[in-house]
Amino acid sequence: MNLPRTATTFAPPVMEARRWLDGVTHPADRPLINVSQAAPVDPPPTALRQAMADAALTKDDAHLYGPVLGMPALRDALAAQISTHYEATVTGDHVAITSGCNQAFAAAIATLCAEGDEVILPTPWYFNHKMWLDMSGVTSVALRTGDDLLPDVETARALITPRTRAIALVTPNNPGGVEYPAELVRAFYDLARDAGIALMVDETYRDFDSRTGAPHALFQQDGWQDTFIHLYSFSKAYRLTGHRVGALAASPARLAEVEKFLDTVAICPGQIGQYAALWGLENLSQWVAGERDEILARRAAIAGGFDVLAAQGWRLLGLGAYFAYLEHPFAASSADLAPQLVREAGILCLPGTMFCPADDISGQRHLRIAFANLDVAGIAAFYHRLSGLDLPR
Repeated sequence: MNLPRTATTFAPPVMEARRWLDGVTHPADRPLINVSQAAPVDPPPTALRQAMADAALTKDDAHLYGPVLGMPALRDALAAQISTHYEATVTGDHVAITSGCNQAFAAAIATLCAEGDEVILPTPWYFNHKMWLDMSGVTSVALRTGDDLLPDVETARALITPRTRAIALVTPNNPGGVEYPAELVRAFYDLARDAGIALMVDETYRDFDSRTGAPHALFQQDGWQDTFIHLYSFSKAYRLTGHRVGALAASPARLAEVEKFLDTVAICPGQIGQYAALWGLENLSQWVAGERDEILARRAAIAGGFDVLAAQGWRLLGLGAYFAYLEHPFAASSADLAPQLVREAGILCLPGTMFCPADDISGQRHLRIAFANLDVAGIAAFYHRLSGLDLPR
């Protein structure tokens, strides 16, 4: 008997981690440090919330079904921003708005894959990508990375089979934090184009890349839309996580297929969230730049304070956007260490085992830290608690 789709994958990792908090109390002078999920802890800025309230009060269509592929004005505005940021020419008919970036990934996979097909994912992978592939009957082919957390093109080439339909990259990376060099992204594009498969690049954390200018040149390639599928989220840039507004850019022909998927899942993205994203694109570029500066300052604090852990055998493998990826020095697997940290250090983070196949033991040595949730004082407290651990090695 075949399993139902949801039974083919694991429980949502963030929800599993939250259950480690059950029955654990944290004193007022030592509150929980929650670095488990990459989500802004503050609401959108007041001006954006006012724009959302105005839309709710004055725009009747904010409460009605809209176009399946999203509000035309938002599609055009995002296309214009992509064109400017990537020094390319992208139009609104290349853009679809989705209910979050996870849905953009799901929609793209639905246009690419049939039962039994394969998608190559670098590991450590973003677990929601793996979960969706599982539930779609698509095999996730692990492309293992080394200590630099960067995937190798030739290793990927050797993994391509007649059932391969795509390679999916995330940069800046979740969970590793690393920013893929432009030449590496281009090499994967060339590989995918030559193999006749798609290259999906999830750029949810693009707005917090430490580099200036375009992070890659894929949009500049002739016929980019025949190979490249760009995924994006407004959630982090404008603190709109609860409103679920994402996007993908691809060929108009692919978006015609995406429309079938979206129409049967959500009919249309939430209208108020779309109005918020549009207002943000039109008014918040300087504010987002300030948010990026703050994230980069927190990143610098992670790097600058790491010596206290390095002296105890910890290693900082990846750092960028919202994440630090750490190698711990203890004998226990991270699957056991992470819930133990809740009880003994008041820290909630995710183990590397949540980001790797079961047969990849490297995840047992790793922890993902969503450092963007901490200010500089919080980072200092985090280091103090980890450096005070007395555990078997």
